[in-house]
Amino acid sequence: MSKKLKRKEYEAELERLQIELVKLQEWVVEKGLRVVVVFEGRDAAGKGGIIKRIVERVSPRVFRVVALPAPNDRERTQFYYQRYVQHLPAAGEVVLFDRSWYNRAGVERVMGFCTEEQVDEFFRTCAGFEAALVRSGVLLIKYWLTVGEEQQEERFRERIEDPRKHWKLSPMDLEARRRWYAYSRARDAMFEATDTEQAPWFVVRSNSQKRARLHCIRHLLAQVPYRDLPREPVELPPRDTTDAYDDEKALAGRRFVPEEF
Repeated sequence: MSKKLKRKEYEAELERLQIELVKLQEWVVEKGLRVVVVFEGRDAAGKGGIIKRIVERVSPRVFRVVALPAPNDRERTQFYYQRYVQHLPAAGEVVLFDRSWYNRAGVERVMGFCTEEQVDEFFRTCAGFEAALVRSGVLLIKYWLTVGEEQQEERFRERIEDPRKHWKLSPMDLEARRRWYAYSRARDAMFEATDTEQAPWFVVRSNSQKRARLHCIRHLLAQVPYRDLPREPVELPPRDTTDAYDDEKALAGRRFVPEEF
């Protein structure tokens, strides 16, 4: 068992990594890169926590998070990958998929939302779909977060007991816990069919959420060769006082939010 990661140590390393993410962002924009990062894993594995720390200090115009709801009636009749393709990045963008087209290999299969024939078709086409993305110049990075059974149970109990986390717990989560081994078998089949040289899977151990965040962000940074671009010195210009007036007085009588703290 690893020793507990101290908060100060975690926060210092996270700050360093987030500075590097800003440098990466500038490189992606400068070079017109297109980056797709897929996050998959068991419920309560910590996907959202990692994504939150990645996007916390970068521009939402460069780093976009895609977390699609269940498909509607129209989307169910489309070519399977269609609803995901429209969210792929243009030049100078990074798209983070909080669950992705791999829904078919995981939740849809385990919960019976698709047929085994549809799963077989997904496995026949997924590697080719991803290879086409890579050939087109997209940098595709795929993460699977793995969490132990006891740790998942603890996080589910936190969601039950903490009012701030009630929204995180759904009937699907509870059913997913019951079908733990079905998800394991589905994961194994998914890896067998889609862990390719062009688009490999990287597994992140996430029993320790803080460690998982640091490890995953560090690994992500290593997947994109980037450099710290030079920045021109910035000086604040003096304020133009030609039309100066009392700014606070001009706001007198407006509706202010009550200040209680």
